[in-house]
Amino acid sequence: MASTETTNASKTIIALGLEGSANKLGIGIVKHIYPNGIPSTDTGLHPEFIELANVRDTYNPPAGEGFLPRDVAAHHRALINPLLKQAFAEAKITPKHIDCICYTKGPGMGAPLQSVALAARTLSQLWNVPLVGVNHCVGHIEMGRAITGADDPVVLYVSGGNTQVIAYSQQTYRIFGETLDIAIGNCLDRFARVLKLPNEPNPGYNIEQCAKRGTKFIELPYTVKGMDVSFSGILSFIEKLAKTESDKYSAEDLCYSLQETMFAMLVEITERAMAHIGSSEVLVVGGVGCNERLQEMMGQMAKERGGTIFATDMRYCIDNGIMIAQAGALAFARGFTTPIEESWITQRFRTDQVHVKWRI
Repeated sequence: MASTETTNASKTIIALGLEGSANKLGIGIVKHIYPNGIPSTDTGLHPEFIELANVRDTYNPPAGEGFLPRDVAAHHRALINPLLKQAFAEAKITPKHIDCICYTKGPGMGAPLQSVALAARTLSQLWNVPLVGVNHCVGHIEMGRAITGADDPVVLYVSGGNTQVIAYSQQTYRIFGETLDIAIGNCLDRFARVLKLPNEPNPGYNIEQCAKRGTKFIELPYTVKGMDVSFSGILSFIEKLAKTESDKYSAEDLCYSLQETMFAMLVEITERAMAHIGSSEVLVVGGVGCNERLQEMMGQMAKERGGTIFATDMRYCIDNGIMIAQAGALAFARGFTTPIEESWITQRFRTDQVHVKWRI
């Protein structure tokens, strides 16, 4: 294992991150520098963040079709070695420089998760480097914080498999509200299949481009229950319109109305969380967080509250390996590792189950 010791009492950690919880396979390498050594958990000091590599490949089925876990897992198994070589070439380092191997422990799709965890275990034993299991959501949050500089924001986490409003307290990311059924990304993906929109670069992006051409707002079910939201009813409703009344409603207007309605629901519960904890910052993470209209609506709400929105682009909001390396390196610096015998994966790994030891 590479040493974290350097001169002048500083410490450096180089982490390899492997992400494969859904149809994206990502490999990332990050370097953390602690100029004065790794601080205790009550200082709030952050390491210097240096991105060494961030490569990714996506499994895309034909238009109108979803992806099966076994096909995604096969994609990940076939591409992980080429992506590893690409990442190390981009980072200009070798495996002997790696201090820890971070992998997505969950949540996500079982077969893809398992295929990447198997690769992580193999590399750990080949290189004699410790493993660090990482919560997928915490990876998104810590990557967002590192890239944007957000200090203590309310987090809106929106992706294909997750929709949560989160705030930090006492070394835990607390879930204030979430979807009661399907995630917003899953809703967008499934409607894209109905419209036979391409899966590349991703269905949500193609919905967004279609929505930009919409001009007529169609009233759709709006379901907010306290701090939670529900998207299954709106999906069933709009699918019926698209299939039975396509002569009355254009695809562009349907996409426009779907986005406006669902994003308004998210803005409502996010603002309520900000008001509750007195926060002036909102950080949008996850694949759907790339959506420019969502960022615009959330930004308008934050501005009216005298606050600020933080968001990233496709390099970091869409699933990637460097976010797993980032969160894993922070945990590793505080002494956390995952023994081989405990390096299993789980599809149900709640955001609030993680001990965020690196924050005050």
